[in-house]
Amino acid sequence: MKVLVVGGGGREHALCYKIAKSSKVDKIYCAPGNAGISEIAECVPIGAMEFDKLADFAKENEISLTVVGMDDPLVGGIVDAFEAEGLRVFGPRKNAAILEGSKAFSKDLMKKYNIPTASYEKFSSAEDALSYLETADMPIVLKADGLALGKGVLICNTREEAMEGVKTLMLDKQFGDAGNTIVIEEFMTGREVSVLSFVDGKTIKIMTSAQDHKRAKDGDMGLNTGGMGTFSPSPFYTEEVDVFCKKYIYQATVDAMKAEGRPFQGIIFFGLMLTEKGPRVLEYNARFGDPETQVVLPRMKNDIVEVFEACIDGTLDTIDLQFEDNAAVCVVLASDGYPEKYEKGFPVLGLERFRDKDDYFVFHAGTKLSDGIPVTNGGRVLGVTATGQDLKEARAKAYKATEWIDFKNKYMRHDIGKAIDEA
Repeated sequence: MKVLVVGGGGREHALCYKIAKSSKVDKIYCAPGNAGISEIAECVPIGAMEFDKLADFAKENEISLTVVGMDDPLVGGIVDAFEAEGLRVFGPRKNAAILEGSKAFSKDLMKKYNIPTASYEKFSSAEDALSYLETADMPIVLKADGLALGKGVLICNTREEAMEGVKTLMLDKQFGDAGNTIVIEEFMTGREVSVLSFVDGKTIKIMTSAQDHKRAKDGDMGLNTGGMGTFSPSPFYTEEVDVFCKKYIYQATVDAMKAEGRPFQGIIFFGLMLTEKGPRVLEYNARFGDPETQVVLPRMKNDIVEVFEACIDGTLDTIDLQFEDNAAVCVVLASDGYPEKYEKGFPVLGLERFRDKDDYFVFHAGTKLSDGIPVTNGGRVLGVTATGQDLKEARAKAYKATEWIDFKNKYMRHDIGKAIDEA
């Protein structure tokens, strides 16, 4: 069969890598793809939001399955557009992708169905939000309602910061229309854990846990990014946590979406905070997380295409989802200055060191080919991933592998997975 993957980042590279291992797949296309993806898939110069062009390509090339990696096209309704053309596609429809597309919707859903989360208020008026903050407890969290590249969350320690945050989101429109409505919620403390899941509308299968590092600088300092590195599994995701989440969060979310007439088929990403009072939902995503995908999929035993098809066909209950009894760590190599201003166009050297290795991976996030040579083309350039018997071994190997690669203005955090030592 032929498969089309929509997107062009590290997540999509990891997806293409895993899809290429399926015995069902003869050919992979990726739109638009990147330099690394081009080694295992044919890259197609069509943007992720060009639904008509993508659907026409799928029909003309007899694509058996399209896999959508990114949030924007899912929230925008790409699955509905493909299904209207009779095309087979993996991902939630528009009315279900709202789980990620609107923070206000997801918070209201959790409140209605008693899914544990932080207490909150929502505002469509900056004046009302500012008035609320005058007496609110600090610290506090501001969230843009819509999609903001993973950066529309502001943690405010003081009332002044919170007031400025409202101005940034609602008046200055730093994230455009995403800030027309904002959610203001209580600040929760504890360990953060990411849990990905496959869903077929009624059944949910949980993948292995992971933990992301969003801040740009060591010690969780600096601005929020799309993710500077991750590890899997999380030593803080205990059996006790798993039992609680399965009872009160995972299936409850799937059942809630079904009850709302928005059956969810695809990936639900649960961002959890392990508080003193128990696990709470920080956020939902309606697709694979990036860079979580880069540590979760290398550990997955199953043929991923079989799992995708089971989600589409409503037969996920027949799948025995399994993961290796090992660990993985991903360190993101970024362009210095990310997530603000940075230069690009620099040759990336050393990639050949990763060939023919089954315990080291390099997933391209922001690269392109220039005269046949991979060059930097984004803030996050590469995800360097290694597997090991345990997290400490995987972490040591991943950092060793970052030394194999060189490009001008290379930047990374040096404490990815440091929390492992505290477990």
